[in-house]
Amino acid sequence: MTTRWGITIPLEGVPLPDQRAVVEQMPDLGYTDVWSAEAAGTDAFTPLALASVWAPALRLGTAIVPAYTRGPATLAMSAATMAAAAPGRFALGIGTSSNVIVERWNSIPFDEPYKKVRDTVRFLRTAFTGRKVTADYDTFSVRGFTLGAVPEQAPPLLVAALRPGMLRLAGREGDGAVVNWLSAEDVRTVAPYVRGAGEDKEIVARIFVAPDTDPDTARGVGRRAVAAYLNVPVYRAFHEWLGREELNPMWSRWDEGDRKGALAAIPDRVVDELIVHGPAEYCRERVRAYADNGVTTPVLAPIGQESADPAALVRALAPGD
Repeated sequence: MTTRWGITIPLEGVPLPDQRAVVEQMPDLGYTDVWSAEAAGTDAFTPLALASVWAPALRLGTAIVPAYTRGPATLAMSAATMAAAAPGRFALGIGTSSNVIVERWNSIPFDEPYKKVRDTVRFLRTAFTGRKVTADYDTFSVRGFTLGAVPEQAPPLLVAALRPGMLRLAGREGDGAVVNWLSAEDVRTVAPYVRGAGEDKEIVARIFVAPDTDPDTARGVGRRAVAAYLNVPVYRAFHEWLGREELNPMWSRWDEGDRKGALAAIPDRVVDELIVHGPAEYCRERVRAYADNGVTTPVLAPIGQESADPAALVRALAPGD
């Protein structure tokens, strides 16, 4: 059983400055970690900076920061600053993100994603030592950059990974992987690719949860989330590789422009595999199944809980005994 238990911040439905009281309670409830994301809401670092002060016992992580949307030096400075603010408690998760976020929202070409992440990891490894970096990587060049505030402890570098190439990269050149949108059973397929480079490699999994929600409501929320994410090319390719043929009708209808038909074509069984829902106790059991199958750090991501009391939600999802 995992000794770590994380949750995604910021929580939905409450302004960021008002989340202090909830975050402060997390260590006493059994949480060890808080992890942020970066898509269209908050940036990845600010919620963690606040949490580092509100709850100094918590480990902090990004899951993930896109490798494309900050220049290499800026990313190194952001990560080093966070590592200095929380010595030994910060982990940097980076990844490709998606063509939607990178190209459509940030007007940056989504070229050579594997090489971009690999090059970013290699650059950061050197930058965090404080040595001057002058190097030509395949996807960018750096001329004479020296990190001016070198953290006392360099943060672990975790790579967001879905399919074999990136999973192997996460284990070979990173300190582990960040995985997303997979079932507890899928972990058995994914983990060996990461740990081929060492059994000590960390695997962080963001797990979508809808506790104490009736099945119809949970499946409705889950079905919309599945349609929104798993039609993005990188996630579609992941689930095709996993062999999730039950999604073929959804993909076909989506490609035809039939959004309602695509939504209706998602089987309940797929939603139940990818979205943990039901009584809170059952949700905790399912999260532990991820850990039993190879996840080091489960990170709960409440979904469809905008109207829920954040404090009650955090208590309901706490690991317990």
